[in-house]
Amino acid sequence: MKKKKPSKWFIKVRGSYLPCSVQGWLTYIPFTLFLLTVPIAVYRTSHSAGDAFYVIFPQWISAAVVMHWLASNRS
Repeated sequence: MKKKKPSKWFIKVRGSYLPCSVQGWLTYIPFTLFLLTVPIAVYRTSHSAGDAFYVIFPQWISAAVVMHWLASNRS
């Protein structure tokens, strides 16, 4: 009996991953929306550019690490 090979959500392109299925796009779009909305929300409430950097940078790094891990496991 043959095992069904799981479909790939992402393809590896030059050390990064791009979505190649509906499931990949359904995870990639919220990720990019998160990256775009975080600076907008932070700049509205921060007092200086330094304060904004210390809030945005850790969130972007943690989101990128999670997305990279998910893409590498689903490709």
